[in-house]
Amino acid sequence: MNIMENLALMKNVALLTILLPFLGAIITMLVAAPLAKWVSQIFAGIAAFGVLVLAFLYRSSGQSTLHYTLFHIDNTEILGFTFDAVSTLTVIAVVILGFLVNIYSLGYMTESNREHPHEAKPRYYAFLLIIIGAMAGLVLSSTFVGQLLFFEITSVCSWALIGYYQKATSLKSALKALLVTHFASIGLFVATVIVFKETGTFSITALAQLSDQTKIIVFLGIMLAAWGKSAQLPLQFWLPETMDSPTPVSAYLDAASMVKIGVYIFARAILSAGEIPHIIGVIGVIGAILTMLYGFILYLPQKDMKRLLAYSTITQLAYIFLALSLSIFGSHLALESAVAYIFNHAFAKTLFFLVAGSLGYTCGTRMLPSLKGIIKTSPLLAVGFGVAALAISGVPPFNGFFSKFPLFEAGFQLSQQHPWLIPVMLIALLESVASFGWLLYWFGKTVLGNPSEAVQKASPLPISMKIVIVILIIMSVFSSFIASTWLS
Repeated sequence: MNIMENLALMKNVALLTILLPFLGAIITMLVAAPLAKWVSQIFAGIAAFGVLVLAFLYRSSGQSTLHYTLFHIDNTEILGFTFDAVSTLTVIAVVILGFLVNIYSLGYMTESNREHPHEAKPRYYAFLLIIIGAMAGLVLSSTFVGQLLFFEITSVCSWALIGYYQKATSLKSALKALLVTHFASIGLFVATVIVFKETGTFSITALAQLSDQTKIIVFLGIMLAAWGKSAQLPLQFWLPETMDSPTPVSAYLDAASMVKIGVYIFARAILSAGEIPHIIGVIGVIGAILTMLYGFILYLPQKDMKRLLAYSTITQLAYIFLALSLSIFGSHLALESAVAYIFNHAFAKTLFFLVAGSLGYTCGTRMLPSLKGIIKTSPLLAVGFGVAALAISGVPPFNGFFSKFPLFEAGFQLSQQHPWLIPVMLIALLESVASFGWLLYWFGKTVLGNPSEAVQKASPLPISMKIVIVILIIMSVFSSFIASTWLS
């Protein structure tokens, strides 16, 4: 198969991966309610298979980057695909994790859930499918128009899923998330307009044609959009408020997919822009370190496990922004660590959220002071808690270590040329150590010891939830090897 034939096949697979979840969402809403969850499994599974086929086709092409224009007017590309190591690795994470969250929901979204007894309505699975397709579309998009289109679709889906239970608090949180992310999208709109005005194209690679002054303005717009989606200061406040949503939704939106949009579009811009004025790196580094400290300070007093994980996510995303910002100073290692961080963190934090959801399911609460002695009644959840905590903290041999270590290596290397980075990297290092200590503290308080009353009365965990947790435990060890192999 020659390159053109391979590219055409990749285009078809990518289109099916994006569009079939939308079709599945329509069918999910039309079939009888008991069938909706099974229709969702089928279409999410097909999408997951599709990204694996896409990844195989990309690797077999022997090319580092492949591009396909889907739609153009005259010489202006409107929609298209970019297939490279970064887009294919990221799309694997967001789509496969979407499939796993669907499987987990089979057990979680039932009347047997002690914390939230509720049989999922078809709209739950429909919006999950839509956001899977939209995430695939955004990651593979080669134009700002494509990014904007799917950016907005994910915002609408997040609004519907965060407010799924239709309680006053969840509806308020959903509206807040929608308004903040929609406001952030103004930055991407501005960047799109400027790029088109200056270059006559919507292609993201046109960033390289801009003058330094124009690049600064465009990157500030992209960073506004990225900060809003990835819950970074000063647009971080919406994320902790979304914890009233179903836990599988929290896991997918706040660990695997929506919050990764921000760091991804920033990474894609950096990959496409060539030389970037260092002022953008300075702004990015300062924003990242301030957000990192904010997230750490705020998750210290949290007793609700999901809210603790939400603030932890804000902090972990700040590490990715830090790595991306450092790459602007010329460190390819920092860029690779950022992309690996996106991939590795998605699996580890999804595991952590789903462990929290499983504790709520079996024990009827996710409040940490009420949980003790988990290892004696739920060994799988105890192992999941420990693995997730170690992975997030960057302890070897878990996946987080292979993202954090190259980040610190890159940062201290750059500090030889830019001494102002030394205190930045020391603060990040101290936060990492303190985070490990705090998670270890809660591990000892909740996993070890004699079971508390809530833990003693724990109900069995459904097989679908167990399977997903086992897979995520495995991936929290091995995803780093996948990422390093893929990016090399």
